[in-house]
Amino acid sequence: MRKTSPFNVTAVALGLAFLYLPIAILVIYSFNASRLVGVWGGWSTRWYIELLHDQAMLDAAWTSLRIAALSATAASLLGTLAAVALVRAGRFPGRTIFSGMVYAPLVMPEVITGLSLLLLFVALNLDRGFWTVTIAHTTVTLSFVTVVVQSRLLSFDRSVEEAALDLGCPPLKTFLTITLPLIFPAIAAGWMLAFTLSLDDLVIASFSTGPGATTLPMRIYSEVRLGVKPEINAICTIMFAVAAVGVVVASLVSKRRERARVA
Repeated sequence: MRKTSPFNVTAVALGLAFLYLPIAILVIYSFNASRLVGVWGGWSTRWYIELLHDQAMLDAAWTSLRIAALSATAASLLGTLAAVALVRAGRFPGRTIFSGMVYAPLVMPEVITGLSLLLLFVALNLDRGFWTVTIAHTTVTLSFVTVVVQSRLLSFDRSVEEAALDLGCPPLKTFLTITLPLIFPAIAAGWMLAFTLSLDDLVIASFSTGPGATTLPMRIYSEVRLGVKPEINAICTIMFAVAAVGVVVASLVSKRRERARVA
């Protein structure tokens, strides 16, 4: 068994501090009683109460949540189908082009992707707003879901499917009753990843949005340019808590399903 060295402990501590110390400071200062963000004035929940009266910020948060949920669901559906096609369909005509188009958003700069989507919406004469942002986020997050689900399908034991097919189960029913439940943890992980990426996006939403569809990152960015308000710390803490709870719930569900499958 490998012993824990001071170097390893120090490296882990510095890594965790680099990742989570800024978040911890944000959460702590969201309970700051002082209006000055950099001056500690004691513990208080006044900014959470003030946030309840900031209708513009609440509307932006609700818009971001709806867009993230819809785009993550659409990306999970399309990404799963794309992963199945890439893993199970073999060397079909156009596979290389299809694979490149699916994975392109992973390496494409967000500015280029956002500008491309903007030109597409203008060419199609679509009014930019809620649905164009949802389509844009689906396009970007689809590739992440595909990678996650594809990695699960590559390690999938197909003997269970073959047994069901040998017993007369139709291919579609085999996929829905056997394959889908077994790869569901990967689909759920892809959904959470797509949801988080959509909730966090600023660049692509800025290109594809229109009047009445201001997302939370866009709202925060527009207000931060004039100075950080304490309400911003509060809303960011709430969104962080929502994402953290979602990750914990998804992890618990995945572990429960894994234990049930083993049992």
